[in-house]
Amino acid sequence: MKKTPKSIIMKFKNIAFVFLAMGLFSCTNDSSDNEEDIDIISPEGPGESATNCTDVAKYVFNENGGLLRVEFEDAVFDSDWKLKNDDAATSGEGYMVWEGDQSLGTPGMGLATYALQVTVPGTYRFVWKSAVKTGDSGSDHNDTWLRFNDASDFFAQKGESIVYPADSGKTPNPEGATKDGWFKIYRSGSNLDFKWQSSTFDNNAHDIFVTFSAAGTYTMEISARSSGHAIDEFVLFTDAISLADATSDTASKSTITCKN
Repeated sequence: MKKTPKSIIMKFKNIAFVFLAMGLFSCTNDSSDNEEDIDIISPEGPGESATNCTDVAKYVFNENGGLLRVEFEDAVFDSDWKLKNDDAATSGEGYMVWEGDQSLGTPGMGLATYALQVTVPGTYRFVWKSAVKTGDSGSDHNDTWLRFNDASDFFAQKGESIVYPADSGKTPNPEGATKDGWFKIYRSGSNLDFKWQSSTFDNNAHDIFVTFSAAGTYTMEISARSSGHAIDEFVLFTDAISLADATSDTASKSTITCKN
């Protein structure tokens, strides 16, 4: 049998190597892309940064130096909560506004939760930045339900007066809507634009406070009440920080890590 010249054999070997190499490089690139996607979609644990935590249901907001500052839209919402970005006074991706039915007497509709990691125990004041987007009255469409069910204490205060949510096992309770440990949190005034203000107790505005007696992860719950109430962001801060500093445009947002 006639033998194939060695030079031809080497030529075919070289061609085969080129095609094999091209296939390997292509597979390597695809594999690399998939590995990066997996790292982003499935964080390894609570140490992952916000840039690697794309599942909003796993967000944990970390307190730093007695301050928590969170974009309200960073939660899982009912479809009747709408994300909008038509107001230059807001931050982040925009603001959330409730466009479903009103729930003035019974909290639980349009529920959303936030996991808050606290390292500095103590009493924190709560304030959110909200606006009225329905009507032209500052006393209508101006409130949303709020609850801290696993905190050591959740109360409202004005001077020496302290009140607790109804059904919390503590008294006295405020005038106005309150039920099952929820406070109605309202804003007031003729200026309907976004501003930092959070009160409870009708016609006798009390500020909102929550006590975390130990370091740990706590759950903040919100529930829709008034249609047209829009919320941009919220803060919790200890008495070592002023309201002006906590709500300043230069104040840092809380670092986001992921639940396991």
